[in-house]
Amino acid sequence: MKAMKKWFLLLCMVLMICSCAGCGKKGTENIDEGMAAVENLEYSQALACFEKAIVNGEDLELAYRGQGIAYMGLTQYEEAIASFEKALKSSGMFPGELEYDINFYMATAKYKMGDYQGAIGIFDGILALEKKNRDAYFLRGSAKIAAGDIENGVADLEKAMEFSGNSTEMLIDAYKVLADNGREEEGNAYLTKAMEKSASMTDYEKGTISYYLKDYENARNYLETARTDNKNKANNEGSIVYMLGQTYEQLGDNNYAAVLYEGYLADNPNDVEICNQLGLCKLEAGDYQGALNAFQTAMQIESNSLTQNLKYNEIVAYEYLGDFTKAKVLMEAYLKAYPDDGTAVREYEFLKTR
Repeated sequence: MKAMKKWFLLLCMVLMICSCAGCGKKGTENIDEGMAAVENLEYSQALACFEKAIVNGEDLELAYRGQGIAYMGLTQYEEAIASFEKALKSSGMFPGELEYDINFYMATAKYKMGDYQGAIGIFDGILALEKKNRDAYFLRGSAKIAAGDIENGVADLEKAMEFSGNSTEMLIDAYKVLADNGREEEGNAYLTKAMEKSASMTDYEKGTISYYLKDYENARNYLETARTDNKNKANNEGSIVYMLGQTYEQLGDNNYAAVLYEGYLADNPNDVEICNQLGLCKLEAGDYQGALNAFQTAMQIESNSLTQNLKYNEIVAYEYLGDFTKAKVLMEAYLKAYPDDGTAVREYEFLKTR
């Protein structure tokens, strides 16, 4: 159920291109409205806007591009790819930034579907033209590692780090890719490298790196300092609470972690990531009803990016509560929407025996 946030962040990477393409151009009212809905994570509303744009004969390349992005937000990757292909067919004779951007999104959708070779092929084309594109190197490297080509994948990640100036964010992202693919020890080298420049890092960055290095005592101290720093708090409060709460969970204090999450959610009820983490925290603490409530509350947050995770977590909560009938019904619906989830398929086999 793990998902790399880096991939989802690409959904917002180049909204400025679309905005600029629409500004001052006739007949993009529905497209502009749709992109505004995408920025607000209101993907179903966005799809309705793009459909209107297509019917009304607005700029078809932009309309299909927006439609594809909205489908990605809803984790409907096959539909997204079909829309991006239509966008490219609607483009002009000479490719430009917009066509490059559409290919970037299409590669991301292919990766999300598990079509790693398809994603790699698209990034090959992008990097032939954009030889220092750090995001393309990062994502191609991620796809290669997921496909089992570790050596070449790591080489791409190191190119991405080089072109980012070895930014802390990129070093952490590289660690996550390796850790998610069973190579955490190799990823630790990047975290250690990041800590070498700790004098220029924020307490939040140092705390996050310490967390992934499993140095939870120092992680807690750095993150607590970050939480009391008003400047840090104003710019990054949700991220700080998210990491600090997980740190307390690792230290065995699930109750205090839950208090942190609940306190933050009282003022920020639409933070789906923290709401989901609260559910996971309560699940670990044995408060299965509380976990279920948290997951279901998070699912009510419109057009969020964790819909699949939340639906799966809801099923797990029902299992822990002993309601196998409800869990089985929900799992059947889940597998219709996400048939390629191998973990869910195995869990369904278990549920059929209950």
